[in-house]
Amino acid sequence: MEMIKEKIPMIMAIIIAIVILGGALYYLEYYEAVYYTQIDNTKIEGISSSDEMKYQYTLDCYNKKGKKKEINFKTSRELREDSYLLLEVKSTGVHSWKEVQYEELPDEVKANYSK
Repeated sequence: MEMIKEKIPMIMAIIIAIVILGGALYYLEYYEAVYYTQIDNTKIEGISSSDEMKYQYTLDCYNKKGKKKEINFKTSRELREDSYLLLEVKSTGVHSWKEVQYEELPDEVKANYSK
């Protein structure tokens, strides 16, 4: 019985470590945020890369509440000037993007851009 009591702290530490590790893995795999931006081709830089991504943008982006964040993302081509993008951002960076119309932007985001 005394052996079990001595091992309880070790068992609790292992359980806590597993829970923390599981939470971190879940966050890395499933965390996703949506940001919106407008293309400014003065903020593009050509990069030498062995994959198909030849350009990198560094743009001010806004979440649906209008909170600003500078985000970097790569593309295979130069994007259309002044177009609006919806960026799906995971903890590891921009996962995907698609062009959207001004009317599709949340009101808090529209406040940062003039039509």
